[in-house]
Amino acid sequence: MIGATIGAELSGVDLTGNLPKAVVAEIYQALVDYKVIFFRNQRISSAQHVSFAKQFGDLEIHPFIPSNTGHPELVRFEKGADTGGYENAWHHDVTWREEPSKIAILRAISVPPTGGDTMFADMYASYEALDDSTRAELEGMVAVHDFVRSFGRQVPEDQRAEMREKYPTVEHPVVGTHPITNRPYLFVNRIFIDHIKGLSREESVPVIDKLARQAEWAEHQCRFHWAPNSIAVWDNRAAQHYALSDYWPDVRVMERASVAGERPTA
Repeated sequence: MIGATIGAELSGVDLTGNLPKAVVAEIYQALVDYKVIFFRNQRISSAQHVSFAKQFGDLEIHPFIPSNTGHPELVRFEKGADTGGYENAWHHDVTWREEPSKIAILRAISVPPTGGDTMFADMYASYEALDDSTRAELEGMVAVHDFVRSFGRQVPEDQRAEMREKYPTVEHPVVGTHPITNRPYLFVNRIFIDHIKGLSREESVPVIDKLARQAEWAEHQCRFHWAPNSIAVWDNRAAQHYALSDYWPDVRVMERASVAGERPTA
């Protein structure tokens, strides 16, 4: 265990080949139990990364972030002197999808000599830490998620109508129920939520901000220091993450595969 309620490092597993179903089931159970799990010294190729991820379900193709050109299932995050990190905010991935990813598998290819850690927050604990009156207020509350808030500027003007048709705004419960554990988790982030249904953007901002701050409690977090060939696997429902952008102008290169999930339910 790394944090009080979240994070565990697993050893004794070689991810380079197809794993027995029993081992995959053990890894998945550890993921369910700890929300994020870590592996060290896994010298796997991009193809092996994709193969490992596929053992947990169908993989997504991200429409806005460039991929590894040989493997479109892998989103490539390549940062250096000319491109700083921008994922330094608490979030679940792709909540603007009708069915956000359920699992993310991130591999370190090149890491800076200092900095570049990733933090993870337990969103079960974030919900449970709310007072009773706030939890009562959240019953039935729905948030409207929109890719435009983060990726809108990356879409050429002549393609915006097409992308909007493919990815309309979606509504998700502010408190989801995990399909495996049946535990409630807080499903709110500042990056992709446009507003709370029934409220204006101006009225929504204080609500979003109050709930998003729950992920910022250090007591709900763990922190992972990357090394080459390290891998993090997290439950995109039960955990949020924050990639520290504290290494400029050094180089940080990562690749991520995401496993397609289900529509969140209250």
